[in-house]
Amino acid sequence: MKFTKMHGCGNDYVYVSLFSEKVENPSEVALAVSDRHTGIGADGLILIAPSDSADFRMIMFNADGSEGEMCGNGIRCIGKYVYDHGLTKETEVTVETLGGTVSLSLRVAGEKVDQVTVDMGEPRPVPDSFHVRAKGDSDLIPEKIEGFDCFVISMGNPHCVIPVEEDPYGSFPFEEVGPKIESHTDFPSRTNVEFVRVLGENHLEQRTWERGSGETFACGSGACAVGLAYIRKGVCSSPVRVDLRGGSLSIGLTDDGRVMMTGPAAEVFSGEWPTIPGSGR
Repeated sequence: MKFTKMHGCGNDYVYVSLFSEKVENPSEVALAVSDRHTGIGADGLILIAPSDSADFRMIMFNADGSEGEMCGNGIRCIGKYVYDHGLTKETEVTVETLGGTVSLSLRVAGEKVDQVTVDMGEPRPVPDSFHVRAKGDSDLIPEKIEGFDCFVISMGNPHCVIPVEEDPYGSFPFEEVGPKIESHTDFPSRTNVEFVRVLGENHLEQRTWERGSGETFACGSGACAVGLAYIRKGVCSSPVRVDLRGGSLSIGLTDDGRVMMTGPAAEVFSGEWPTIPGSGR
C-alpha cells in the first residue's frame, strides 16, 4: 500500500489514494499505521476516494480505528494532495465527507499548494446523536458538563468548546478532563473537546483533545467551532486567529453565516506499507 504522510498545523494523517490503491479493513489499518512506535505514526488514516456527488471523497479513521465524520486539517491536506499528485489541476475543488460536502480553495506557490481555505458551510443544528439534550433546532447549545460551562457545536462532527482562564498548557488538568468529557454520557458518539483561552482581541489559544486520538497538535473543525462560538457570543469579531499547538488558523464568518477556515497543508514523506490482506498489518 503506497501512502503519503501529511499534516496541517501538526495534526498528521496517513493518506492513501483509492484511485490507485486498495485498502482492506481500513479500521485495522488505521490502528496499525497510526502507532508512533510500531507504525508510521499519525493521528489517523485518511482515504481519498472517487465521489458520485463531489470531485473527491474523504474517508477518515481516527488512531483508535473509529471512523470520523470530518477533519478540518485533514481535508486541507486532501486539497494539497489531489493537486500536487496530479489528480486535478483545478484550484477550486469539492470534497464529500460524512459530515457533508465542503469546498476548498487552493493557493499555489511554486507549483505546489501551500495553503487552503475551506468553506465549511453553515453550522449544522446539533443532532441528538451528538448530544442527548439536542433537539436538532440549534447549532450552538450552552451546557454545563463536569462543572465546566461550555458550548456544544456541530461542524458535521461533534465538538465541546470549553472557555478557560488559565493556561491550558500549564497546570490545567487537561489529560484528566479531556478524556472524561470525550466519553461523557451526554455525548452518545463521544466528542472532540477544545479548551480555549483568550489571548487578545480576535486572538484565541486552543488545546485539543480529539475524539479517538487523544491530544492532537491541532483540530481544524474544532478551531471552526471555537471561532463560531466566540464570534457569535461577541467576544471576537471575524476573522479570528486561533493558535494551536502546531500552528495557527484563521477562522471567519461570511455575511450569510458560512464558516471559513484558512491554514497550511504540508507533505512530510511517502512510502509503502507492507499490508497483509485481512489483517490490517
